[in-house]
Amino acid sequence: MFCALLSWSIPAKAEYRIDAGDILEIAVAGMPDWRQRVEVQLDGSISYPLLGTLVVAGLSPSEVRTKIQSILPTKVFRQSTPDGRDHVVVLDADQVTANLVEYRPIYVNGDVSRPGVQAYRPLMTVRQAVALCGGYEIMRFRMNNPFLESADFRSEYESLWTDFAKEQVHIWRIRTELGEGDNLDRKVLQGVPLPASTISQITRLEAEQLKGRQEDYLREKEFLRRVIKQAEEHIGVLSESLQKEEEGVQADMQDFQRVTDLFGKGAVPITRITDARRAVLWSSTLKLQTTAQWMSQKKQREEVSRQLERLDDQRRMDLLRELQDAGVRLSQISARLQGVGEKLQYTALVRSQLVRGSGGKPQIAIIRKGENGRERLVAEEDFELQPGDVVEVALRAEQGVVLPPQ
Repeated sequence: MFCALLSWSIPAKAEYRIDAGDILEIAVAGMPDWRQRVEVQLDGSISYPLLGTLVVAGLSPSEVRTKIQSILPTKVFRQSTPDGRDHVVVLDADQVTANLVEYRPIYVNGDVSRPGVQAYRPLMTVRQAVALCGGYEIMRFRMNNPFLESADFRSEYESLWTDFAKEQVHIWRIRTELGEGDNLDRKVLQGVPLPASTISQITRLEAEQLKGRQEDYLREKEFLRRVIKQAEEHIGVLSESLQKEEEGVQADMQDFQRVTDLFGKGAVPITRITDARRAVLWSSTLKLQTTAQWMSQKKQREEVSRQLERLDDQRRMDLLRELQDAGVRLSQISARLQGVGEKLQYTALVRSQLVRGSGGKPQIAIIRKGENGRERLVAEEDFELQPGDVVEVALRAEQGVVLPPQ
């Protein structure tokens, strides 16, 4: 009797409409063999031997009943008696009943003990559906002691945020050295859950390193300039010496030529030619040594000049490589921080459930088929469900866990 009256239990605020998954029971008074339950198929139709295929989706239970009662009495059926004779059966509309005996089920998913399909009952609420699923349950995914793991995750979480802040300031320092900025953008550290003193210390140390690196770069540049200047001064001195030695070689050569002419006339002894030759060799040797020193100084000046020219380019290349490595490390830290933050949220929920027995306040969403397709409704625990609803349950995470920007 309860099943027969089930179709009248839907609240009057909205007349129920048959849809796929509902089960109807069709019966004919005096014909017990003709009683049959049929399920509404995906195409919205039912199949009953005396009717064939009949589309009922979108109709109310009373409209389905009226439609069946209008079709069956128009047909003539033959029925065999126990003694083997056939007789004609003509049905009266009052003999035919068609009732909705089972609603399409609801589906519960999320943080409950036994997520899955639940039979719908009239006036059913979210609270009742969750109770049928065993209640809220965050620990269906088993884990080790949540108190110990939470402490470990918290330590790793804070350490990763420190590394995150260091890498952000590190990137600022590199960009500053590249000439892309001169002041730390405080927005990059906005929302970082670290004490102000820690952030200040990280910033101060990186600023000191920036100052030291810039001073070292300027000192190296100044040193190379001094080396070039000294080489140029030395080259100038050697050039003057080389000019004087060239003049000395020319004078010694002239003197040697003059002595040779006098020796041919018998005016000077052979020892005078020997002395003149030694003087030419000596002055030529001095000139050669000075020339070698002069060329060495020019080569050194050119090498240092090229080194000075390459200094800026090499420094920029090194900084860009360092910036790329820092960006990769920052991405890795962000990914690890995301994972640890989510683990920390989960262990916090488990710990909360163990202490309070229910975790946090649930977030409930209802996915319901409407006139314009599927709709997502935000609901409370006393929200009244309808057949075919999908209930999504999520326990709120504990406050205080900050995840990095994506």
